[in-house]
Amino acid sequence: MKVLVVGSGGREHSLCWAIAKSTKCTEVICAPGNAGIANVARCVDIGVDDLAALVALAATEKVGLVVIGPEGPLVDGLADMLQAVGIKAFGPSAKAAAIEGSKGMMKDLCAHYYIPTADYARFDEPDGAKEYIRSRGAPIVVKADGLAAGKGVILCRNENEAYAAIDHIMIEEAFGHAGAEVVVEEFMTGEEASFFAIVDGEHALPLVAAQDHKAVFDGDEGPNTGGMGAYSPAPVVDSEMSKRIMDEIILPTIQGMARDGNPYKGVLFAGLMITDTGPRLIEYNARFGDPECQAIMSRLASDLLELLLAAVDGKLDQIELKWSKDSALTVVMAANGYPGDYKKGTEIKGLEEAEKQAGVHIFHAGTKSEKGRITAVGGRVLGVTATGKTIEEAQKKAYEAVAKVDWPDGFNRTDIGWRAIDRG
Repeated sequence: MKVLVVGSGGREHSLCWAIAKSTKCTEVICAPGNAGIANVARCVDIGVDDLAALVALAATEKVGLVVIGPEGPLVDGLADMLQAVGIKAFGPSAKAAAIEGSKGMMKDLCAHYYIPTADYARFDEPDGAKEYIRSRGAPIVVKADGLAAGKGVILCRNENEAYAAIDHIMIEEAFGHAGAEVVVEEFMTGEEASFFAIVDGEHALPLVAAQDHKAVFDGDEGPNTGGMGAYSPAPVVDSEMSKRIMDEIILPTIQGMARDGNPYKGVLFAGLMITDTGPRLIEYNARFGDPECQAIMSRLASDLLELLLAAVDGKLDQIELKWSKDSALTVVMAANGYPGDYKKGTEIKGLEEAEKQAGVHIFHAGTKSEKGRITAVGGRVLGVTATGKTIEEAQKKAYEAVAKVDWPDGFNRTDIGWRAIDRG
């Protein structure tokens, strides 16, 4: 069958790459895609926010499955629109995707179904939020309620920083309508992990865990980003912890959503804090993580298309996943200045040389092909991914490949995987 993947990032490149390997797949189409995705899929220049054009493309091409990568079109109801015209879509309905589209909705769900997470309160005006901060003290976390491209979460070390965060979100409207409401919550301590489950509305199948690095600089310093690197497996999530996450967080969530009339189908991405008392939910996302997806797809030994179709058709209980025993590690190369202002249109060379090493694959995020030149058009631009018998081996191979990429206008962290390696 033909498969349409919606999106243009490293996550979508890794999904196209994995789907293209399926014996069930005759062609992968990607809208809008990027320079790297064009090597494994036919790219069509339709933006992820042009929902009507995406539905029309899927219908014209007689696509058997649409895989929706980013959160925006999910929250805006693309899966509903496709299903309304009889086209299968991997991704939750708009009502179910609100688990990412509204942090307040997610927190209320957790409170109702006793899912362990940080204490919180919701506010639609700044004075009440500031009064709550005064009563709770700091450190504390302030979050824009809606979608803010991964930048709407502010960790505040003292009360003044928290007041400034409220003003930044609600008065200065830094995130537009996404900040009309805020969630203020307890600061949790522990080790973060990313946990993914494929869900068919009733059943859930866990994927291997991963861990990403949000901070822009080495040592987890500097502002948060969309992710500067990731690796899998995550030693902090062993088999016992994985079972606890499924039993205490994932299963109560999907059972609760089904009970509430919003059954969840798609991938459910739990951002977790592994604390001294066990796993606690930081947030839910309604799609694969980026760059975690690149590491996870590099380890998947099963047919991805078969898995996604089983989720759409409610047959996950008939699937048994197989994984490579190898580790995988992704180093993100970003444009100088990211996550702030950065220059676009800079040339990247050396990609073919960097990919010659066995077990190395470069997933493109913000790239464009112009007259035979690969140029950077985004903040996070490449995900240099390597597999190895251990995290250390995968790290070594990934950084050897990074060194071969000729891009003076880019930078990367040099310590991806340090937590796993420090554990020995």
